[in-house]
Amino acid sequence: MTTSQTAPFSLHMNGTPPATPALKVGLFGIGLDAYWPQFAGLEDRLLGYVQQVAEKLQRPYAQVVNIGLVDTPDKAVQAGHYFRQADVDILFVYVTTYALSATVLPVVQRANVPVILLNLAPDAAIDYDAFNQLNDRTRMTGEWLAYCSACPVPEIANVFRRAGISFHQVTGMLHNDPVGWREIDEWIEAAHVAQVMAHNRLGLMGNYYGGMLDIYSDPTLQLITFGGQMVVLEVDELSALKEDVSQEAIQERIDTFSDLFDVQTDCAPAELYRAARTSVALDQLVEKYQLGSLAYYHKGTGNPTNADTMSSIILGTSLLTGRGVPVAGEYEIKNAQAMKIMDTFGAGGSFTEYYALDFTDDVVLMGHDGPGHVQITEGKTKVKPLQVYHGKVGAGLSIEMSIKNGPVTLLSVVEDGRGKLQLLVAEGESVAGPILEIGNTNSRYRFPMGARQFVNDWNSHGPAHHCAVGVGHIASKLEKLGQLLRIEVIQVG
Repeated sequence: MTTSQTAPFSLHMNGTPPATPALKVGLFGIGLDAYWPQFAGLEDRLLGYVQQVAEKLQRPYAQVVNIGLVDTPDKAVQAGHYFRQADVDILFVYVTTYALSATVLPVVQRANVPVILLNLAPDAAIDYDAFNQLNDRTRMTGEWLAYCSACPVPEIANVFRRAGISFHQVTGMLHNDPVGWREIDEWIEAAHVAQVMAHNRLGLMGNYYGGMLDIYSDPTLQLITFGGQMVVLEVDELSALKEDVSQEAIQERIDTFSDLFDVQTDCAPAELYRAARTSVALDQLVEKYQLGSLAYYHKGTGNPTNADTMSSIILGTSLLTGRGVPVAGEYEIKNAQAMKIMDTFGAGGSFTEYYALDFTDDVVLMGHDGPGHVQITEGKTKVKPLQVYHGKVGAGLSIEMSIKNGPVTLLSVVEDGRGKLQLLVAEGESVAGPILEIGNTNSRYRFPMGARQFVNDWNSHGPAHHCAVGVGHIASKLEKLGQLLRIEVIQVG
């Protein structure tokens, strides 16, 4: 009779989740063991190349798992087990020279993670004169094999295709190749974003804005696609936390507002007090549930305490968004995901929607009430009092800001109507000019195809009316993220 024992499992039993683990980047080079006794120094030379790649792949958020050269089918089986045990998130296969496809397939099958084939030559070209003057055909063949990275790639691609294994390629040079290495960098960044999303805890507080059918979303589909967790929260808990915030903490937060924002002179001290108290309570809620993002909306009618909470939330949600916990209003789960993606890429990710079209200047006016990303603004964010929150209940403080002038990217997470998600992307430019000074986020965006055509093209894909905007052009990174997650990416323009 055989017996089995179950190992004790008690990770974080206090309810606090672990931090997002480091991205595990698997790396191995491939070669053919028959070459090593034939060509002196070739194996060591190729191992040196693999080590150089490992050093270039290193990031503060990433751990490179480098196992050197795999040069036999038996080693490939062992390598597959090793990478699986190491829990790698992405696998780079450095094709250093000709190698049998049998030295690659078992590794990739067992690791079962996205695969990037690195077809990187050691230099831009072989030195033909020096090569032909070696006067030793064995040495010449060994030198040629050190440049032979392109040779087995069709063989490997053929086997992957027949095995149903998705793969991606980077063709270029080991050194002095900014184009190739920028592509590699983007794969690592995209893998990092996928890793963050897979461990993100998205808080859901309140309920949908009634009648906005486009923003209603399937939370299960979000988790299936991106991973992570969703934590359902009660506005009542935030209101309760707010009641216990100390006077000292409130004053410190008011001071923070004064430092970070351009608080207008018509902002009443009582409103700053309300906003500060709610902001501190929000931080406590985020800390308690270890949230990485938040979607919220609640009318607050019929309950004075909740009404006070929800009408004083904008400054606090803006602070959270600016420090890496994106907050989407109107309970827009899809846009909370888009904002988190953009922020993790380092682009920001501010909640926005069309306001109007300016046909004279050929720009689209976009913005929104509620939170904005205060780290990607043109100038200092203003705080203004509003006598009414349009379409919502109550009054209080709001923010007015524009996205930094220069290149921008829009991202919308779209449900395609067939049970899948898509990423809808557009690159444009935030441009200077007059805005509507109404106490909301508000920016002017110009697109290569013009405002009229952009709006038609964007709308044709059926996104919700909200999207996320970030600084810089990162469509190529978002395309790679989509490929890693196996979801369609559509770029407008």
